[in-house]
Amino acid sequence: MSIEHCRIIDLPKIQDPRGNLTFIESDNHVPFDIKRVYYTYDVPGGSERGSHAHKALQQLIVAMSGSFDVVLDDGIQQKRFHLNRSYYGLYVPSMMWRTIDNFSSGSVCMVLASEFYDENDYFRNYDEFLTAVKSKD
Repeated sequence: MSIEHCRIIDLPKIQDPRGNLTFIESDNHVPFDIKRVYYTYDVPGGSERGSHAHKALQQLIVAMSGSFDVVLDDGIQQKRFHLNRSYYGLYVPSMMWRTIDNFSSGSVCMVLASEFYDENDYFRNYDEFLTAVKSKD
């Protein structure tokens, strides 16, 4: 996968004076069936999350509250996305190294995943990730 496959997805936003509503549907708003949802919160200032890639898993990353940056790396180029609206999701395909940083105070990062947790799906070493990317060429 190349960095061009990563993109911001506009999610539905239903405005109402009582409060807005956004929803996400498998295979409609995201190009995969959602098998897992998790979120990070109370991230200390200056901390990074992520710093790994997945062999098969795809994700949609949403800033539910506050803001943070997602740096994506396909082994050739990098791109930084700033997420700060709960109606924008960042689609991250498989074989994409990701690092999440620049968390604002009180931010909540929600991730929708295409697969159940499987430690064998992770690249946690950047050099091993690069070797795998180069072997696919």
